[in-house]
Amino acid sequence: VAEGEPSEGREPFELPRFWDALGQTFQVTSQEATKLSLAFSRPPLPSAEDCQKLSEDVQKAILAVATVYYWLPKGQGTTLRKMVRDATTEVVEGMIQLTDTILNAPVESLSQEQLISTGGVWEACEQVSNLPRGEYNQAAVVSALAACLGVVKDAVEEMEHALVEGQDPYGDIMEDEELGFRGNRDTYWSEADRQLLSSCMGLMKASKACLKKVLAAVKAHGKADSPEQIAQLDDLADIANEISPSVDELALSMYPPVNPLAVRLNAAKLASVLKKVLEIAKASHVCPPSEEGWVQFLTGAVDHNMNKVKNFTQGQL
Repeated sequence: VAEGEPSEGREPFELPRFWDALGQTFQVTSQEATKLSLAFSRPPLPSAEDCQKLSEDVQKAILAVATVYYWLPKGQGTTLRKMVRDATTEVVEGMIQLTDTILNAPVESLSQEQLISTGGVWEACEQVSNLPRGEYNQAAVVSALAACLGVVKDAVEEMEHALVEGQDPYGDIMEDEELGFRGNRDTYWSEADRQLLSSCMGLMKASKACLKKVLAAVKAHGKADSPEQIAQLDDLADIANEISPSVDELALSMYPPVNPLAVRLNAAKLASVLKKVLEIAKASHVCPPSEEGWVQFLTGAVDHNMNKVKNFTQGQL
C-alpha cells in the first residue's frame, strides 16, 4: 500500500461507489480489531480453531481495505490518492501493532498497550469519514492547502510574538550554564537585526496571503472535469507543500545570534517557492482574469521584501 501504484482500471471508475466500499472495509476492519482484542482480553485463550478463524477474518478485512485503495486510479489526482493512501496505511499499521501487542502481552489481563492499540485501529478506521469527498481532486487540494495555511499562520504568529519590541526571544528558556547570563548579546536582536527581520516578516506574511488567496481561488474556480485540470490542482498542492518548510527554515535562522547570510539564503529559498506558486496559479484554470490582480500584487510584495533583504545583507557578501 505504501509504495505500490494503483493501475488504471478497465472498468469505468465511480467515485461514490469507491467511497461506499472504502467506508465499509474500514468499518469491518474496526469490528475485526474489536473481536480480536476481546478474544485475548481475559483467560482462557481462544482455541487453535478460533485463533485460525480470527486471523483469517483480520486478514480478509485488511486485504479488502488494500484492494479498495487500489481501485482509485492515478487519473483521479495524486493529492486525493495520497490522502487515501495515508489513511489506508494507518489502518494496516494499526492492525499490525495490535497483533504484535497481543502476541507479546501476558494472558492474565488486558494490558494498557492492548487497549491503546485497539483504540488506535478504531481511530485510524474513523479517518475515512474525514477524507475530502467533494469534486474528486478539488476537495483534496482544498484540504491540503488549508492544512498548509494553518501551519504558516502559526509560524507567522509565533515570530510576530517573538519580535515584539524589547522582548527577549529566549525569555521562556530558563538561565543555565550553557546559555550564560541574560546579558549575553547572542540571545538578543540588535537594531540592524530587527531591520533585516522586518523584511523577512514581510516575506512570511506574503506566504500566508499567498496560501489564503490560492485556497480561495481553488474553492471558487477549481474543477476536476479533465485530466489537465486535475494535474493543475495537483501541481498547486505540491508546490504549496514547500511553503511551510521554507517558512520554518527562515524563521529558525531569524533567532539570535543572527547570521545575515543564512537569513538571506533562506529568504531567497522562500521567495523562490512563492514566485513558483504564483506562476503555477496564474497559468492554471483557478486563475481567470478576475484573480490576476492579487497574483500581480503578491509577486510585487515578494520582490520588494526580497530586495530589502538583499540590501540589508549586501555588506556581508
